[in-house]
Amino acid sequence: MDIVLIRHPAVALDAGVCYGQSDVALAEDADVSASTLTLRLATMQVPAPRVVLSSPLKRCSALASELANDFGCTLSHDDCLKEMNFGDWEAQRWDAIDRELLDDWASNFEHARAHGGESVTQFVERMRAWLDAFAQTRELSPAYVVTHAGVMRMIASIVLEVPLERCLRWSLETGGVVWLRRDDDSKQWALIRWNA
Repeated sequence: MDIVLIRHPAVALDAGVCYGQSDVALAEDADVSASTLTLRLATMQVPAPRVVLSSPLKRCSALASELANDFGCTLSHDDCLKEMNFGDWEAQRWDAIDRELLDDWASNFEHARAHGGESVTQFVERMRAWLDAFAQTRELSPAYVVTHAGVMRMIASIVLEVPLERCLRWSLETGGVVWLRRDDDSKQWALIRWNA
């Protein structure tokens, strides 16, 4: 089973803004990004998708729609593939958020909800539920999943059994690709590409 996670391209938003589940637009046309990405995937010999799954946020869904059209396959949106919900911090500059709140969040990273959105633990539970459901649908493989950096790191952390704190340190650019493969017999996952 192959799953190809694709981070959305750059967004039309200033750097340093927390935009988790905020619905922001892409900086460039999705069709240009899709064409570039399709060539890159072909160069890496990534198999064509049977399905394109996507976060419903427009920075993902615009690219996903173009990819589904390019490959002539089904497109499906799933709220589970949205980025982590940062509550009151959404659309705020990170450097404008109260330092004490950020420190409290960092000191209890898994459970704190200083922003009123999701805790990391809730995010983990959401992604585990999605992965469990996805793993039951072998006929969807290979699947392209257009989503967000947090989702991609969380999925990698879970399937590769790597601590999330470690995955957070791995570079993951906008438009980056993470290719994962599960052996159907052993049920073990392997990382084929990271940030390709």
